[in-house]
Order: sequence, then C-alpha cells, then structure tokens
Amino acid sequence: MANFPTQRYRRLRYNPLVREMIAETTLSKKDFILPLFAVPGKNIKNEITSMPGNYHLSIDNLVTECKEIEELGIPAVILFGIPSHKDEVGSEAYDDNGIIQQAIRAIKKECKNLLVITDVCMCEYTSHGHCGVLNGEEILNDETNELLAKEALSHAKAGADMIAPSDMMDGRVAAIRKILDENGFYKIPIMSYAAKYASGYYGPFREAADSTPAFGDRRSHQMDIRNGNEAIREVESDIIEGADIVMVKPAGPYLDIVHRVKQQFNMPTAAYQVSGEFAMIKAAGKNGWIDEERVMMESLYAIKRAGADMILTYFAKEAAKVLDRK
Repeated sequence: MANFPTQRYRRLRYNPLVREMIAETTLSKKDFILPLFAVPGKNIKNEITSMPGNYHLSIDNLVTECKEIEELGIPAVILFGIPSHKDEVGSEAYDDNGIIQQAIRAIKKECKNLLVITDVCMCEYTSHGHCGVLNGEEILNDETNELLAKEALSHAKAGADMIAPSDMMDGRVAAIRKILDENGFYKIPIMSYAAKYASGYYGPFREAADSTPAFGDRRSHQMDIRNGNEAIREVESDIIEGADIVMVKPAGPYLDIVHRVKQQFNMPTAAYQVSGEFAMIKAAGKNGWIDEERVMMESLYAIKRAGADMILTYFAKEAAKVLDRK
C-alpha cells in the first residue's frame, strides 16, 4: 500500500514534459502497415463506403498512393486484390499476370523504400467466396494448401518482400516455406495470420475485398472467438512450420491474446486492427460521440502496449500525421 502523503503518484502527471519522459509505451509510424485494395482498370479511386478514406485503387492510383505512404515514413503496405475474373479454384490468385502480381511489379518499380507485403488467401478470387477448394460445401485443406503455395510463389516472383497467409488452413505455412525455399526465395519472410478469429468485426472488409461467402461462414477454419489456449497452439504450430512473424487478428477484442503470444514466444508479433474496429471509431467520430483522433491513438497505443511490434491498421496515414505533429 502507498504511504500517503509521502507517495503521491500524481507528481509524475502534473507536468506534461515529465509525463513524456516516463511514458512506458512508445508508438512510431514505423510500427504501421497499411492495407490497400487493388482493382483492374485505370484511373480508378472509389471510396469504400463502410471504410471512409480507404479506396479501391487501380494500379496507377495505387502507385501514387504508395508514393505518398513512402513519403510519410510508413514502412510497409499489405496488398489485397479484387480480380477481373473469379472461378471455383481462384485461378487469378496464382496467375503471374494477376492483379496483385501486376501491382507488386508497378509499386516496386517506383517505390524503393517501401516494403510490399501480400495477403495470401483464396476468398477474393473464388466465385463462391470461400478460402479454398471445395468438395460440396467442405473446404479441402491439403488441396487448398497446394494453391496457396502457388499463389505465394507467384507473389515472390513478382517481387513481394513478404508473404502473409491469412487462410487458416492447417500446414499452409510449411507448404509455403517449402515452395519458396525450393525456388530460391529463402530470404522472403512469412508473416502468418497465426491466430485469426471467426470475428464479426470483418464486416466492412467483405465490401472492400468483395469476398462475402456465397453460403455458410468461415468457422470451420477460423478460430472460435471463445478460445485462448487454442490460439497459443496455433501460433506455436506456425512457428514450428517456419513463420518469421506471427499475427493476431482482430487486434482490439483480442489484446489478451496479443499479450499472451508475445510473452510466451517472444517472436515478432503483429496485430491487425480490422475493418470493423476502424469503421466503429470513424462512425462514432462522425456522429460526435467520441473524439475520433484521440480514440484512434488510444486504440493504437493499447495494441502496442499489449505487445504488438507492428500494427496493420487503416488509420496508418492519419496516425502517422498525428505523430509527426508531436
């Protein structure tokens, strides 16, 4: 117990300079990864209605956006693609001239100091909106892994700096690591969506990525929201298979998992502040119910305080500008 009045903890809070000196958690724009959505065509910049300030971008505008991101000092983007054609096996996902493969080449040509990460999954590319190959309504695990590995390899060949599998198939990290190594891409790290929950917070992303399932849901492969110990097993499995960075998704509702993962494995740990987290703050801010900028920064500090080394967030540009003002 504090020996009042000798111990007055408020002494360190009165002066803002002292508060800055003793702050336990630091947040830098170098912590941010900005998700971007690439679409076919030219001169396209269509705002995603449920995610204000985020856009479907044709490759020409995507490159322009990446130049701005690079100038802001944000180190990385993660790319999601909306293809011109969808089929049962998501063939454009692993087409060497697919939307993401074209986007990688265009960005790397113009942006020399920007890390290009690619999301590896099938849901944006399949006509049924599910994350893999189907047998009836069952998602086939091992057959899907073969296609995910092909997709990852095509991204690496196009110039991707990092591969981020988000599908949650068992064994996909090992399959991707194997094919990358066999083809000379042993220097390419894997950032695995290691603990990805079957969350209701993904709603706006469905619009952004045009990936709503035609039937059912994703609970057969994404994690049960009630489970914590299972997340630790999932993360451990991905590390054993060769993941270099492990991710928890979503971030805000699963800060306990972010903390547990960092404490147990001491691995580079990412957390994804997902579309629903972003949209709620934006909506509440627009209605004047909260101070949007203040809550934005508070949410990011919370993720960092929980143990995340990097944060995937749609707030990256806004937060970077706030940090630049300090």
